[in-house]
Amino acid sequence: PRGNTKRPTRLRQEAVGQAASDKAAMMYGDINGGSGRRAVGPADFYRRVPPSMTEATRIGVIMSIIALLLMTSLFLCETYEFARPRIKSSIELDNRDASWDEALLRLNFNVSLFDVHCEFVSVDVWDSLGTNQQNITKDVTKYHIDRNGEQASFHGRNREQTKVDHQVHDETLEDIADANGGELHSIDLTPEKRKDTFETWDVVFVDYFAPWCVWCQRLAPTWEKFAEQVAKRHVQLGVAKVDCVAHAQLCKDERIMAFPTLRWYEHGRAVMPDYKGDRTVGALVEYATRRLGEGQEDESEDHHPGCQVSG
Repeated sequence: PRGNTKRPTRLRQEAVGQAASDKAAMMYGDINGGSGRRAVGPADFYRRVPPSMTEATRIGVIMSIIALLLMTSLFLCETYEFARPRIKSSIELDNRDASWDEALLRLNFNVSLFDVHCEFVSVDVWDSLGTNQQNITKDVTKYHIDRNGEQASFHGRNREQTKVDHQVHDETLEDIADANGGELHSIDLTPEKRKDTFETWDVVFVDYFAPWCVWCQRLAPTWEKFAEQVAKRHVQLGVAKVDCVAHAQLCKDERIMAFPTLRWYEHGRAVMPDYKGDRTVGALVEYATRRLGEGQEDESEDHHPGCQVSG
């Protein structure tokens, strides 16, 4: 029939199209699917990513910024640690011989500390675990040094420290003040009063304390009673005290390194060393009387708190 005359042509076109498709699949590895795609699928690292994973979100942006900042900080920290030089000294012994087991190693040292009093310097030996400590300061020689590092005077060796006697009082500072009509005999030394106090008194004995210090709290009644005894005996001595918490800069200028510090002044200049005796009224009165009887010795040419430790 006339209506079926064009059907073979359409069949030939479909056959040609299918043949071209098969040829393309053979040439390009069946990129559109089929057995080839299924065979190499497990090895394909670039599989299609779901669209939801590629869309930008606010949380993703925030996490990306945080990660970038964190990586930058780590990079800067590592670079700083790498660029900063550090000096470290260590001694290692190679124990290859049995005779080394009982051998002793001698270490000679000479260290100058420009801003530390000799009485506060100690030399200790610790084991590798940090559990065993041996104080060898008693076998170490210490010298006071000046601002230039030169030896000024011999401090000595650390002998066994004598026990300091602390006097106990039943009265508090408030009780002592009430007994004296609401006033205390010791001078509350402040930066504003310092100049007038040293101009009024040629010799001044000062207690540098901190309110939180337990030993300072124990000394406070003793110091007030000592000031009361000095006033009753008409001793030409000014007894003062400085609160190093309220007047930190003043104590820093005086190089106060421990509390309490009892320092003797003559004509406004410190006379070293500081008082280290018993903290009782009798001991303080005896010390003040002896120092005043000895005369005003000028030992304050250079009381720079330096120490040279050798051994």
